[in-house]
Amino acid sequence: MTTNLRLLLRERPTGRVEALHFEAVREPVADPGAGEVLVRTCWLAFAPAQRGYLNDVPSYVPPVAIGEVMRATGVGQVVTSAQPGFAAGDLVLGSLGWQEYATLAPRDGAPLELLPPDIGDPKLALGVLGTTGVTAWVGMRLIGRPAAGDTVLVTAAAGATGSLAGQIARAMGAARVVGTASTLEKQAWVRDVAGFDDCIDYRDPKVFRRLRESAPDGFDVVFDNVGGTLLDDALANIRIGARVVLCGSISTGYEPKRPEVGLRNYQFLTTRRARMEGFIVIDHADRVPEARAELRRWIDKGQLHWAEDVVEGLEAAPATLQRLFDGQNLGKQLLHVADPA
Repeated sequence: MTTNLRLLLRERPTGRVEALHFEAVREPVADPGAGEVLVRTCWLAFAPAQRGYLNDVPSYVPPVAIGEVMRATGVGQVVTSAQPGFAAGDLVLGSLGWQEYATLAPRDGAPLELLPPDIGDPKLALGVLGTTGVTAWVGMRLIGRPAAGDTVLVTAAAGATGSLAGQIARAMGAARVVGTASTLEKQAWVRDVAGFDDCIDYRDPKVFRRLRESAPDGFDVVFDNVGGTLLDDALANIRIGARVVLCGSISTGYEPKRPEVGLRNYQFLTTRRARMEGFIVIDHADRVPEARAELRRWIDKGQLHWAEDVVEGLEAAPATLQRLFDGQNLGKQLLHVADPA
């Protein structure tokens, strides 16, 4: 009988995510019941928000419970199906979790969708054509709304969402796009591949001055994935009427403790008559088809470029999540579990 390796939450981390916080168990894989679909996991996606799922605090989704399989979106292949519309061999996208096999019941609202036959590389459903791309689209298209001639700042620009957000701003007509990243390698990729006009080392002690030098007249749009002092510096460099998009706050580590330092420069939102707005992509589910269609058009025109950082093996899942907070990834962080048959 086939067995299923599952990583269950053993204890909640208070700092770094490590293997000791999870229990690896092997269980028999049973045939799906009526209305269920058995899926073999092929690739899993990682995002900073997953760290927040491990905290026992109220949020936009319930925390992962002790003893539950860790929550994660993935692409897999249908093994057997007792649900109309899904057949053995189909590639699907859904909430598969940190496990080799997932049994889902789409009739009960379990998110599971067939990959379009023309998607090409299935991993794109976890990146540019998945939640990552849609998040960048929603934040920039619906909230940031860059116009022709605007100057845009994107923090964590070498990350999966940030790199796409900056390119979307360019496709929408922004005149200048500036990013922030850590290493020289990442900064070069942001400029040379993603096509940003400039990329600033956020660890530079003179980062405030670098932001001012890169956009002497200020930023019309700030797409923030970092929070903390970097967001604070950005707020002091916004123009009148600026839109500040709050997408993430990776500087906090998404740990349960509150940040030690808050924003000091929020008064610029008043004096510059600016707006700061946060969003969660699941609130815009009705716009997903529109977002994917426009992302596909930009891809076909050669206006979007992306990177993938792939780690091998389900056992490496905890360390793979921690990579995001150690700044080790370039582009979308993925985990390869198995190849489709």
